[in-house]
Amino acid sequence: MGSLGALLVLLGGLGALAERCELPAVDSKLVEMLGQDLLPWMDRLSPEELNPSIYVGLRLSSVQAETKEALYLHNLKLYYQQSLLETGSSDGDEDSGFQVQPSMGQLAFYLLALRANCETVGGRKGDRLVSQLKRFLEDEKRAIGHNHKGHPHTSYYQYGLAMLALCVHQKRLHDSVVGQLLHAVEQDLPLQQGHLSVDTAAMAGLAFSCLKRSHLNPKQRERIILAIGMVRERILQAQTPEGHFGSIYSTPLALQFLMTSSVPGVRLGAVCHKAKAALLASLLDGAFPNTMVLSQLLPALNHKSYVDLLSPDCLAPRALLEPAMENPSELQVPEAIRVTLQVPSLLPPYQHSVSVPAGSSLEDVLKKAQELGGFIYETQASLSGPYLTSVMGKEVGEREFWQIVQAPDTPLLQGIADYTPRDGETIELRLVSW
Repeated sequence: MGSLGALLVLLGGLGALAERCELPAVDSKLVEMLGQDLLPWMDRLSPEELNPSIYVGLRLSSVQAETKEALYLHNLKLYYQQSLLETGSSDGDEDSGFQVQPSMGQLAFYLLALRANCETVGGRKGDRLVSQLKRFLEDEKRAIGHNHKGHPHTSYYQYGLAMLALCVHQKRLHDSVVGQLLHAVEQDLPLQQGHLSVDTAAMAGLAFSCLKRSHLNPKQRERIILAIGMVRERILQAQTPEGHFGSIYSTPLALQFLMTSSVPGVRLGAVCHKAKAALLASLLDGAFPNTMVLSQLLPALNHKSYVDLLSPDCLAPRALLEPAMENPSELQVPEAIRVTLQVPSLLPPYQHSVSVPAGSSLEDVLKKAQELGGFIYETQASLSGPYLTSVMGKEVGEREFWQIVQAPDTPLLQGIADYTPRDGETIELRLVSW
Protein backbone atom coordinates (compact mmCIF):
# COMPACT_ATOMS: atom_id res chain seq x y z
CA MET A 1 0.00 0.00 0.00
CA GLY A 2 2.94 2.33 0.59
CA SER A 3 4.05 2.14 -3.03
CA LEU A 4 0.47 2.51 -4.29
CA GLY A 5 -0.21 5.46 -1.99
CA ALA A 6 2.92 7.27 -3.10
CA LEU A 7 1.98 6.72 -6.74
CA LEU A 8 -1.53 8.11 -6.24
CA VAL A 9 -0.09 11.21 -4.56
CA LEU A 10 2.12 11.76 -7.61
CA LEU A 11 -0.76 11.30 -10.03
CA GLY A 12 -2.97 13.60 -7.99
CA GLY A 13 -0.68 16.61 -8.18
CA LEU A 14 -2.90 19.03 -10.13
CA GLY A 15 -0.98 21.34 -12.37
CA ALA A 16 2.34 19.61 -11.74
CA LEU A 17 4.83 19.65 -14.60
CA ALA A 18 5.20 16.26 -16.31
CA GLU A 19 8.86 15.83 -17.12
CA ARG A 20 10.20 13.23 -19.52
CA CYS A 21 13.35 11.15 -19.30
CA GLU A 22 15.42 12.63 -22.11
CA LEU A 23 19.15 12.26 -22.53
CA PRO A 24 21.24 15.14 -23.89
CA ALA A 25 22.82 14.47 -27.27
CA VAL A 26 25.78 12.12 -27.15
CA ASP A 27 28.93 12.57 -29.22
CA SER A 28 28.38 10.70 -32.50
CA LYS A 29 31.95 9.38 -32.34
CA LEU A 30 31.16 7.67 -29.05
CA VAL A 31 28.03 6.06 -30.49
CA GLU A 32 30.04 4.94 -33.52
CA MET A 33 32.63 3.37 -31.22
CA LEU A 34 29.91 1.44 -29.39
CA GLY A 35 28.46 0.25 -32.69
CA GLN A 36 31.89 -0.87 -33.85
CA ASP A 37 32.19 -3.01 -30.72
CA LEU A 38 29.17 -5.00 -31.94
CA LEU A 39 30.46 -5.55 -35.49
CA PRO A 40 32.78 -8.50 -34.68
CA TRP A 41 29.88 -10.28 -33.01
CA MET A 42 27.92 -10.08 -36.26
CA ASP A 43 30.53 -12.32 -37.87
CA ARG A 44 29.74 -15.09 -35.38
CA LEU A 45 27.01 -17.00 -37.14
CA SER A 46 26.95 -20.34 -35.33
CA PRO A 47 23.57 -21.20 -33.73
CA GLU A 48 25.11 -20.93 -30.24
CA GLU A 49 26.38 -17.39 -30.85
CA LEU A 50 23.58 -15.84 -32.89
CA ASN A 51 22.04 -13.11 -30.75
CA PRO A 52 18.95 -11.28 -32.08
CA SER A 53 19.36 -8.55 -29.45
CA ILE A 54 22.39 -7.31 -31.41
CA TYR A 55 20.22 -6.77 -34.48
CA VAL A 56 17.48 -5.08 -32.45
CA GLY A 57 19.98 -2.77 -30.78
CA LEU A 58 21.46 -1.60 -34.06
CA ARG A 59 18.08 -1.10 -35.74
CA LEU A 60 16.94 1.14 -32.89
CA SER A 61 20.22 3.07 -32.83
CA SER A 62 21.54 5.96 -34.89
CA VAL A 63 24.14 3.77 -36.66
CA GLN A 64 23.88 0.90 -39.14
CA ALA A 65 25.99 -1.99 -40.41
CA GLU A 66 24.20 -2.13 -43.79
CA THR A 67 25.02 -5.44 -45.54
CA LYS A 68 26.16 -7.03 -42.28
CA GLU A 69 22.72 -6.34 -40.81
CA ALA A 70 20.96 -7.95 -43.76
CA LEU A 71 23.20 -11.04 -43.61
CA TYR A 72 22.74 -11.32 -39.86
CA LEU A 73 18.95 -11.16 -40.11
CA HIS A 74 19.07 -13.78 -42.89
CA ASN A 75 21.00 -16.15 -40.62
CA LEU A 76 18.66 -15.46 -37.72
CA LYS A 77 15.72 -16.45 -39.92
CA LEU A 78 17.43 -19.63 -41.09
CA TYR A 79 18.19 -20.68 -37.52
CA TYR A 80 14.85 -19.89 -35.90
CA GLN A 81 12.68 -21.16 -38.74
CA GLN A 82 14.66 -24.40 -38.95
CA SER A 83 14.58 -24.86 -35.18
CA LEU A 84 10.81 -24.51 -35.12
CA LEU A 85 10.42 -26.91 -38.04
CA GLU A 86 12.48 -29.46 -36.12
CA THR A 87 10.43 -28.84 -32.97
CA GLY A 88 7.20 -29.40 -34.82
CA SER A 89 8.32 -32.48 -36.75
CA SER A 90 10.44 -34.35 -34.22
CA ASP A 91 7.48 -35.37 -32.00
CA GLY A 92 9.82 -36.04 -29.13
CA ASP A 93 12.41 -37.85 -31.28
CA GLU A 94 15.73 -37.25 -29.52
CA ASP A 95 17.58 -38.08 -32.73
CA SER A 96 16.32 -34.93 -34.40
CA GLY A 97 19.13 -33.30 -36.38
CA PHE A 98 18.70 -29.86 -34.82
CA GLN A 99 20.58 -29.84 -31.55
CA VAL A 100 20.17 -26.34 -30.11
CA GLN A 101 16.62 -25.18 -29.50
CA PRO A 102 16.00 -21.48 -28.75
CA SER A 103 14.93 -20.53 -25.25
CA MET A 104 11.88 -18.40 -24.52
CA GLY A 105 14.07 -15.29 -24.24
CA GLN A 106 15.89 -15.99 -27.50
CA LEU A 107 12.64 -16.60 -29.36
CA ALA A 108 11.20 -13.37 -27.92
CA PHE A 109 14.19 -11.35 -29.06
CA TYR A 110 13.88 -12.92 -32.52
CA LEU A 111 10.31 -11.62 -32.72
CA LEU A 112 11.61 -8.19 -31.69
CA ALA A 113 14.24 -8.45 -34.45
CA LEU A 114 11.56 -9.13 -37.06
CA ARG A 115 9.59 -6.11 -35.86
CA ALA A 116 12.76 -3.99 -35.91
CA ASN A 117 12.86 -4.74 -39.64
CA CYS A 118 9.23 -3.60 -39.92
CA GLU A 119 8.03 -7.18 -40.40
CA THR A 120 4.89 -8.56 -38.82
CA VAL A 121 4.51 -12.25 -38.10
CA GLY A 122 1.86 -13.93 -40.15
CA GLY A 123 1.16 -17.00 -42.24
CA ARG A 124 2.02 -20.52 -41.17
CA LYS A 125 5.61 -19.74 -40.18
CA GLY A 126 4.63 -16.67 -38.22
CA ASP A 127 1.76 -18.45 -36.49
CA ARG A 128 4.14 -21.20 -35.44
CA LEU A 129 6.49 -18.63 -33.87
CA VAL A 130 3.66 -16.98 -31.97
CA SER A 131 2.19 -20.30 -30.83
CA GLN A 132 5.56 -21.52 -29.55
CA LEU A 133 6.13 -18.34 -27.52
CA LYS A 134 2.60 -18.51 -26.11
CA ARG A 135 3.20 -22.14 -25.11
CA PHE A 136 6.36 -21.06 -23.29
CA LEU A 137 4.36 -18.49 -21.35
CA GLU A 138 1.56 -20.92 -20.55
CA ASP A 139 4.15 -23.36 -19.16
CA GLU A 140 5.63 -20.58 -17.03
CA LYS A 141 2.16 -19.57 -15.83
CA ARG A 142 1.49 -23.12 -14.70
CA ALA A 143 4.89 -23.33 -12.98
CA ILE A 144 4.05 -20.22 -10.96
CA GLY A 145 0.60 -21.61 -10.18
CA HIS A 146 -2.79 -20.04 -9.67
CA ASN A 147 -1.88 -19.46 -6.01
CA HIS A 148 1.42 -17.78 -7.02
CA LYS A 149 3.44 -20.10 -4.78
CA GLY A 150 5.72 -21.39 -7.54
CA HIS A 151 8.45 -19.85 -9.68
CA PRO A 152 8.95 -19.57 -13.44
CA HIS A 153 11.23 -22.18 -15.00
CA THR A 154 13.28 -19.37 -16.54
CA SER A 155 12.82 -15.95 -14.90
CA TYR A 156 10.41 -13.06 -14.65
CA TYR A 157 12.82 -11.20 -16.96
CA GLN A 158 12.17 -13.68 -19.78
CA TYR A 159 8.45 -13.72 -18.89
CA GLY A 160 8.24 -9.95 -19.37
CA LEU A 161 10.37 -10.11 -22.52
CA ALA A 162 8.07 -12.70 -24.10
CA MET A 163 5.01 -10.58 -23.29
CA LEU A 164 6.70 -7.54 -24.83
CA ALA A 165 7.62 -9.43 -28.02
CA LEU A 166 4.06 -10.59 -28.57
CA CYS A 167 2.70 -7.14 -27.75
CA VAL A 168 4.77 -5.27 -30.38
CA HIS A 169 3.30 -7.71 -32.94
CA GLN A 170 -0.20 -6.93 -31.62
CA LYS A 171 -0.70 -10.53 -30.43
CA ARG A 172 -3.06 -10.70 -27.48
CA LEU A 173 -2.32 -12.84 -24.43
CA HIS A 174 -4.92 -14.23 -22.06
CA ASP A 175 -5.54 -11.98 -19.04
CA SER A 176 -4.36 -14.80 -16.75
CA VAL A 177 -0.91 -14.77 -18.37
CA VAL A 178 -0.62 -11.00 -17.99
CA GLY A 179 -1.98 -11.31 -14.47
CA GLN A 180 0.94 -13.47 -13.32
CA LEU A 181 3.46 -10.71 -14.10
CA LEU A 182 1.16 -8.08 -12.63
CA HIS A 183 0.98 -10.05 -9.40
CA ALA A 184 4.77 -10.43 -9.32
CA VAL A 185 5.20 -6.65 -9.56
CA GLU A 186 2.41 -5.91 -7.10
CA GLN A 187 4.00 -8.27 -4.57
CA ASP A 188 7.53 -7.02 -5.33
CA LEU A 189 8.63 -10.44 -6.62
CA PRO A 190 11.08 -9.48 -9.45
CA LEU A 191 13.93 -10.22 -7.08
CA GLN A 192 17.34 -11.72 -7.58
CA GLN A 193 19.30 -13.02 -4.59
CA GLY A 194 17.02 -11.10 -2.23
CA HIS A 195 17.42 -7.70 -3.89
CA LEU A 196 15.48 -5.77 -6.51
CA SER A 197 16.50 -6.90 -9.98
CA VAL A 198 16.39 -3.61 -11.87
CA ASP A 199 16.64 -5.15 -15.33
CA THR A 200 13.82 -7.60 -14.50
CA ALA A 201 11.64 -4.75 -13.22
CA ALA A 202 12.50 -2.64 -16.27
CA MET A 203 11.58 -5.43 -18.68
CA ALA A 204 8.26 -5.89 -16.90
CA GLY A 205 7.71 -2.13 -17.13
CA LEU A 206 8.41 -2.16 -20.87
CA ALA A 207 5.93 -5.00 -21.35
CA PHE A 208 3.26 -3.13 -19.39
CA SER A 209 3.97 0.12 -21.26
CA CYS A 210 3.44 -1.73 -24.54
CA LEU A 211 0.18 -3.25 -23.29
CA LYS A 212 -1.00 0.18 -22.15
CA ARG A 213 -0.37 1.69 -25.60
CA SER A 214 -1.76 -1.23 -27.58
CA HIS A 215 -5.00 -1.69 -25.54
CA LEU A 216 -4.65 -5.48 -25.94
CA ASN A 217 -5.90 -6.28 -22.42
CA PRO A 218 -8.51 -3.62 -21.58
CA LYS A 219 -9.81 -5.47 -18.50
CA GLN A 220 -6.36 -5.25 -16.94
CA ARG A 221 -5.74 -1.62 -17.89
CA GLU A 222 -6.06 -0.11 -14.41
CA ARG A 223 -3.73 -2.72 -12.89
CA ILE A 224 -1.28 -2.20 -15.77
CA ILE A 225 -1.15 1.57 -15.21
CA LEU A 226 -0.59 1.13 -11.47
CA ALA A 227 2.09 -1.51 -12.08
CA ILE A 228 3.96 0.85 -14.41
CA GLY A 229 4.04 3.40 -11.60
CA MET A 230 5.26 0.83 -9.09
CA VAL A 231 8.08 -0.28 -11.38
CA ARG A 232 9.09 3.32 -12.02
CA GLU A 233 9.14 4.16 -8.33
CA ARG A 234 11.31 1.15 -7.45
CA ILE A 235 13.78 1.85 -10.25
CA LEU A 236 14.13 5.48 -9.20
CA GLN A 237 14.72 4.35 -5.61
CA ALA A 238 17.43 1.99 -6.85
CA GLN A 239 19.55 4.82 -8.30
CA THR A 240 23.01 4.83 -6.75
CA PRO A 241 24.86 7.97 -5.62
CA GLU A 242 26.94 7.67 -8.81
CA GLY A 243 23.78 7.70 -10.94
CA HIS A 244 23.35 4.07 -12.03
CA PHE A 245 20.04 2.30 -11.66
CA GLY A 246 21.11 -0.77 -9.69
CA SER A 247 24.38 -1.20 -11.60
CA ILE A 248 25.97 -0.10 -14.84
CA TYR A 249 24.64 -3.28 -16.47
CA SER A 250 20.97 -2.70 -15.63
CA THR A 251 21.00 1.07 -16.27
CA PRO A 252 20.50 1.00 -20.10
CA LEU A 253 17.30 -1.06 -19.88
CA ALA A 254 16.07 1.07 -16.96
CA LEU A 255 16.59 4.18 -19.11
CA GLN A 256 14.62 2.60 -21.94
CA PHE A 257 11.71 2.05 -19.57
CA LEU A 258 11.87 5.53 -18.04
CA MET A 259 11.78 7.02 -21.54
CA THR A 260 8.38 5.48 -22.23
CA SER A 261 6.37 7.93 -20.12
CA SER A 262 6.36 11.10 -18.07
CA VAL A 263 5.30 11.58 -14.46
CA PRO A 264 3.85 14.75 -12.90
CA GLY A 265 6.04 16.04 -10.10
CA VAL A 266 9.04 13.80 -10.77
CA ARG A 267 12.18 15.39 -12.21
CA LEU A 268 12.92 12.57 -14.61
CA GLY A 269 15.10 14.81 -16.75
CA ALA A 270 17.59 15.44 -13.95
CA VAL A 271 17.50 11.79 -12.86
CA CYS A 272 18.21 10.51 -16.37
CA HIS A 273 20.88 13.15 -16.96
CA LYS A 274 22.68 11.86 -13.86
CA ALA A 275 22.38 8.28 -15.14
CA LYS A 276 23.80 9.30 -18.52
CA ALA A 277 26.79 10.94 -16.85
CA ALA A 278 27.43 7.75 -14.86
CA LEU A 279 27.20 5.64 -18.03
CA LEU A 280 29.64 7.87 -19.90
CA ALA A 281 32.10 7.64 -17.01
CA SER A 282 31.77 3.85 -17.13
CA LEU A 283 32.28 3.85 -20.88
CA LEU A 284 35.54 5.72 -20.49
CA ASP A 285 36.64 2.98 -18.09
CA GLY A 286 35.81 0.32 -20.71
CA ALA A 287 33.00 -1.18 -18.64
CA PHE A 288 30.72 -2.35 -21.48
CA PRO A 289 32.18 -5.46 -23.12
CA ASN A 290 28.87 -7.33 -22.88
CA THR A 291 26.92 -7.42 -26.16
CA MET A 292 23.53 -7.54 -24.45
CA VAL A 293 24.22 -4.37 -22.47
CA LEU A 294 25.63 -2.61 -25.54
CA SER A 295 22.58 -3.57 -27.58
CA GLN A 296 20.33 -2.09 -24.88
CA LEU A 297 22.41 1.06 -24.49
CA LEU A 298 22.48 2.06 -28.18
CA PRO A 299 18.68 2.52 -28.43
CA ALA A 300 18.62 4.56 -25.20
CA LEU A 301 21.30 6.90 -26.57
CA ASN A 302 19.06 7.34 -29.63
CA HIS A 303 16.02 8.13 -27.41
CA LYS A 304 14.41 4.80 -28.36
CA SER A 305 13.07 1.85 -26.40
CA TYR A 306 11.80 -1.61 -27.29
CA VAL A 307 8.26 -0.23 -27.01
CA ASP A 308 8.96 1.88 -30.12
CA LEU A 309 8.79 -1.38 -32.08
CA LEU A 310 5.01 -1.04 -31.94
CA SER A 311 5.50 1.48 -34.77
CA PRO A 312 9.12 1.17 -35.96
CA ASP A 313 10.61 3.78 -38.28
CA CYS A 314 12.65 1.74 -40.75
CA LEU A 315 13.38 4.76 -42.96
CA ALA A 316 15.09 6.87 -40.29
CA PRO A 317 18.59 7.90 -41.42
CA ARG A 318 21.42 6.08 -39.65
CA ALA A 319 25.15 6.68 -39.98
CA LEU A 320 27.11 3.88 -41.66
CA LEU A 321 29.53 2.05 -39.39
CA GLU A 322 33.06 1.44 -40.60
CA PRO A 323 35.21 -1.30 -39.03
CA ALA A 324 37.51 0.08 -36.35
CA MET A 325 41.14 0.54 -37.36
CA GLU A 326 43.50 -1.92 -35.71
CA ASN A 327 45.84 -0.44 -33.14
CA PRO A 328 49.45 -1.56 -33.90
CA SER A 329 50.05 -2.02 -30.17
CA GLU A 330 47.25 -4.59 -30.07
CA LEU A 331 49.15 -6.76 -32.59
CA GLN A 332 52.04 -7.25 -30.17
CA VAL A 333 52.25 -10.45 -28.14
CA PRO A 334 50.74 -9.64 -24.71
CA GLU A 335 52.66 -10.43 -21.55
CA ALA A 336 51.59 -13.34 -19.39
CA ILE A 337 49.73 -12.94 -16.10
CA ARG A 338 48.91 -15.42 -13.35
CA VAL A 339 45.42 -15.85 -11.93
CA THR A 340 44.59 -18.12 -9.01
CA LEU A 341 41.37 -20.08 -9.39
CA GLN A 342 39.77 -21.68 -6.35
CA VAL A 343 36.66 -23.69 -5.48
CA PRO A 344 36.82 -24.11 -1.68
CA SER A 345 33.25 -25.39 -1.18
CA LEU A 346 33.90 -28.81 -2.74
CA LEU A 347 35.78 -31.77 -1.37
CA PRO A 348 38.60 -31.87 -2.02
CA PRO A 349 38.90 -28.07 -2.45
CA TYR A 350 40.43 -26.89 -5.72
CA GLN A 351 43.08 -24.17 -5.95
CA HIS A 352 45.49 -23.65 -8.81
CA SER A 353 47.43 -20.80 -10.40
CA VAL A 354 46.90 -20.42 -14.15
CA SER A 355 49.07 -18.47 -16.61
CA VAL A 356 47.24 -16.69 -19.46
CA PRO A 357 48.00 -13.74 -21.76
CA ALA A 358 47.18 -10.31 -20.34
CA GLY A 359 43.72 -9.21 -21.43
CA SER A 360 42.28 -12.73 -21.28
CA SER A 361 38.74 -13.18 -20.03
CA LEU A 362 37.83 -15.29 -17.04
CA GLU A 363 36.42 -17.80 -19.53
CA ASP A 364 39.93 -18.09 -21.01
CA VAL A 365 41.26 -18.78 -17.52
CA LEU A 366 38.70 -21.56 -17.00
CA LYS A 367 39.52 -23.09 -20.39
CA LYS A 368 43.24 -23.04 -19.59
CA ALA A 369 42.64 -24.63 -16.18
CA GLN A 370 40.62 -27.39 -17.83
CA GLU A 371 43.36 -27.99 -20.40
CA LEU A 372 45.91 -28.36 -17.60
CA GLY A 373 43.78 -31.04 -15.97
CA GLY A 374 42.23 -31.34 -12.53
CA PHE A 375 39.49 -28.83 -13.28
CA ILE A 376 36.28 -29.27 -15.25
CA TYR A 377 33.35 -26.98 -15.90
CA GLU A 378 30.31 -26.66 -18.16
CA THR A 379 28.42 -23.64 -19.44
CA GLN A 380 25.14 -22.89 -21.12
CA ALA A 381 24.67 -20.20 -23.75
CA SER A 382 22.37 -17.29 -22.94
CA LEU A 383 21.58 -13.90 -24.44
CA SER A 384 23.98 -12.34 -21.92
CA GLY A 385 26.78 -14.77 -22.73
CA PRO A 386 27.80 -18.16 -21.31
CA TYR A 387 27.02 -18.87 -17.67
CA LEU A 388 28.33 -21.63 -15.44
CA THR A 389 26.08 -24.64 -14.97
CA SER A 390 28.61 -27.09 -13.52
CA VAL A 391 31.97 -26.84 -11.75
CA MET A 392 34.03 -29.92 -10.85
CA GLY A 393 31.00 -32.03 -11.72
CA LYS A 394 28.70 -30.15 -9.33
CA GLU A 395 25.68 -28.96 -11.29
CA VAL A 396 23.47 -26.09 -10.16
CA GLY A 397 20.13 -27.08 -8.68
CA GLU A 398 16.88 -25.18 -8.60
CA ARG A 399 17.43 -21.58 -7.43
CA GLU A 400 21.21 -22.06 -7.32
CA PHE A 401 24.01 -20.47 -9.33
CA TRP A 402 27.79 -20.38 -9.43
CA GLN A 403 28.79 -16.94 -8.20
CA ILE A 404 32.05 -15.38 -9.36
CA VAL A 405 33.86 -13.79 -6.42
CA GLN A 406 36.97 -11.66 -6.44
CA ALA A 407 38.88 -12.72 -3.33
CA PRO A 408 38.41 -12.22 -0.54
CA ASP A 409 34.68 -11.48 -0.79
CA THR A 410 33.65 -9.21 -3.70
CA PRO A 411 30.95 -10.68 -5.97
CA LEU A 412 31.46 -9.71 -9.61
CA LEU A 413 28.67 -8.35 -11.78
CA GLN A 414 30.23 -9.49 -15.04
CA GLY A 415 29.95 -12.96 -16.55
CA ILE A 416 32.86 -15.26 -17.30
CA ALA A 417 33.16 -14.00 -20.89
CA ASP A 418 33.13 -10.33 -19.81
CA TYR A 419 35.40 -10.15 -16.79
CA THR A 420 39.12 -9.58 -17.38
CA PRO A 421 41.23 -10.68 -14.40
CA ARG A 422 44.38 -8.82 -13.39
CA ASP A 423 47.81 -10.24 -12.67
CA GLY A 424 47.98 -11.84 -9.24
CA GLU A 425 44.19 -11.87 -8.75
CA THR A 426 42.38 -14.72 -7.01
CA ILE A 427 38.96 -15.75 -8.32
CA GLU A 428 36.66 -17.97 -6.30
CA LEU A 429 33.74 -19.91 -7.77
CA ARG A 430 31.05 -20.16 -5.09
CA LEU A 431 27.81 -22.16 -5.25
CA VAL A 432 25.05 -19.89 -3.93
CA SER A 433 21.37 -20.52 -3.22
CA TRP A 434 18.74 -17.80 -3.45
